[in-house]
Amino acid sequence: MASKAVTIGDLIHRVASSCLSNRFPANYAISDGSDLDDEDDDPFADFGDAADAQECRRSPDKPAPRPAGAVEEQDEEVRKLKIWEEGEEEKRRNNVSATVVVAAAGEKERVERAGDAEALMAEVFDAVSGVRRAYAALQGAHCPWDPDRMRAADAGVVAELRHLARLRDRFRRSAASSGGRIPRASAQPLREAVAPYEAELDDLRRQLQGKQAEVDGLKEKLATATSRRNARLHPSKKHHHIAAATDGAPTAELFVACAEQARAATRGFAAHLLHLLRAAGLDPAAATRSITKIPVNSSPHLAGHALEAHATAVLLGGFEHESFYLDGSLSSLLDPAAFRRERYAQYRDMRGMDPGELLGVLPTCAFGRYAAAKFASLLPPRVEEAVLGGEHREAGNGAHPRTPFYGEFLRAAKAVWLLHLLAFALEPPPSHFEAGRGAEFHPEYMESVVVAGRGTGPGTAGMVVGFAVAPGFKLCNAAVVRARVYLVPRGSRQ
Repeated sequence: MASKAVTIGDLIHRVASSCLSNRFPANYAISDGSDLDDEDDDPFADFGDAADAQECRRSPDKPAPRPAGAVEEQDEEVRKLKIWEEGEEEKRRNNVSATVVVAAAGEKERVERAGDAEALMAEVFDAVSGVRRAYAALQGAHCPWDPDRMRAADAGVVAELRHLARLRDRFRRSAASSGGRIPRASAQPLREAVAPYEAELDDLRRQLQGKQAEVDGLKEKLATATSRRNARLHPSKKHHHIAAATDGAPTAELFVACAEQARAATRGFAAHLLHLLRAAGLDPAAATRSITKIPVNSSPHLAGHALEAHATAVLLGGFEHESFYLDGSLSSLLDPAAFRRERYAQYRDMRGMDPGELLGVLPTCAFGRYAAAKFASLLPPRVEEAVLGGEHREAGNGAHPRTPFYGEFLRAAKAVWLLHLLAFALEPPPSHFEAGRGAEFHPEYMESVVVAGRGTGPGTAGMVVGFAVAPGFKLCNAAVVRARVYLVPRGSRQ
């Protein structure tokens, strides 16, 4: 019986059966007399008569005894019913406790979300106020116009707008994590973030185009003015021949002509320097020895050749490198063809420009750095101070003073720079060579600066190289630009 499942229906059936199978107590009385009238409808009428007959034989004060098995069965059913009621009461209490806990947790979450929303709204209001203040500062920078304040105020406005955008994204993430409805964005967030940068980039592009147009206009004006000046001061057939030759590809003949121009410009600069030494009251020979370290006597021609040799050595120092060793660039190795085209284009653009006017516009260009570096190593400080004074000290800092002496130097530097550009525009580049002191004189590779003609006369017999004035070049077509040398008698100490 204990292993059988007990249901409510079984309990009710058992209680009813127990009541029907046992007699009522002797003192049981019907309180309502109207029920006696309906004996025909009472299903227990016969049972009641039999019970009355037996009751008459019993004592009215003592209840009738019940069987022992029925009492135990009834107690067992009552105990099970009580256990079931206690289980149901426990379930009800557990359900009520769980409901209370869930309600408390939901209330706490709502409170936290409300606090987060209030904090977010406070930050939004602060961000809007920051945007307003930054925009007011931007308006204040417009009048009076202040570029520095404009840039600072513009950066402030952009920073505040970015902060506001971050708050918007934070609100959308919180709404998505809580399962709420995400407000529909008016535009893509990435596009909104990139839009200020695109506008600034377009503005910079417009400024760059304007600057480039301005530079092109200045270059055209410089080229026109310089070509007119050169045509007025140096009318020669060779100039027109070189100008015509540069319209095509670089050639060895063009390089030879350019080398002659570079030598002439260097010679003119050396003559100008010698004139300044004399004007300063210095002994030309002593000053030349101090500058060039070449033993020079009182001959004025020897001093001029020595100064020319010194200027040439300074200007052509590093000629074998593509940038005169001013930087570590190796563009000629990465893309040789493009590098040659670029060098020839630079040669064509620069050949008609005045170097002083060019550096007035672009003082830090590659040619400007080359000129400043070479001028710094041209003269010793004591000689420079005695001859030029302090007006050229700024040239050592990368500046380009507008003085006659520096103008002569720039013309010689430009001629060597053009020769360097043209050399690296040829394929392969020309190789240069130089005669050493005491070397035998070879007319096919050398020419004397003092012997008339081409250096093949009887005056060169028994002569050796005293010092090299200018290096020579050997081109790809076997053509040779002979080196310029100063010859001295064999065994001479000069």
